[in-house]
Amino acid sequence: MSDAAQPTAAEVRAAAEAVKTALDRHLAAVESRTGDDDPAVYEAFNALAAAAEVYDEVLYDRYDEVTPFEIPGADDSLPPYAGPEEPHAVSVLIRRDYAVVEPKRLVAQARRIVDVDREGNGAGSTYAALGTLFGEYEPDEIASRHKEFGLEEGDSTLWVEATDELPEPGEWLNTPFDHTDPERIVCRFDISAVFDDEAEEADEVEEADEVEEELEEQAHGA
Repeated sequence: MSDAAQPTAAEVRAAAEAVKTALDRHLAAVESRTGDDDPAVYEAFNALAAAAEVYDEVLYDRYDEVTPFEIPGADDSLPPYAGPEEPHAVSVLIRRDYAVVEPKRLVAQARRIVDVDREGNGAGSTYAALGTLFGEYEPDEIASRHKEFGLEEGDSTLWVEATDELPEPGEWLNTPFDHTDPERIVCRFDISAVFDDEAEEADEVEEADEVEEELEEQAHGA
């Protein structure tokens, strides 16, 4: 970043003050919360996260310095909770992605379940083998044994949505994922390799800084 585009010292100070204000508001919201899912706490948390992120950015741009803040990114895409304070039911929505990296292993595992003619459709194709395995095993078991089945994990996410009552039997089976209300999401949990990459990059930056500091100390001591 050029000197002309850098934030001023006053802007950095203002961002720091915004963090302090957001921190006080978050503490006040926590102290006066009305329940585990108090939307005021949720909003204060998001405001604090946003203020800390701005401060982190301008501090780095101005002084080439970082903060110890680690801002969760999963909740950024969700609006403040607006569901029932006392949910009577929940819907758990799960998505797990897999790459089929060893089709032969996948088919071989499926053939252990059903005895089929190798020339027939049965479990002899990747498509049929997937249907056989996912029909035989629970999703959690496939997740824990995915390598045995020739699969490689991709991203996964789990959303817990609060509802007033259970839908009528069969009501949503034709379109199970079309009626999710983001404002009723109680919590969500994401797993992605991108998080590991970010952690590795942070570690690499930290190691590079340490090496640079050691070289500087050696230079000054020479």
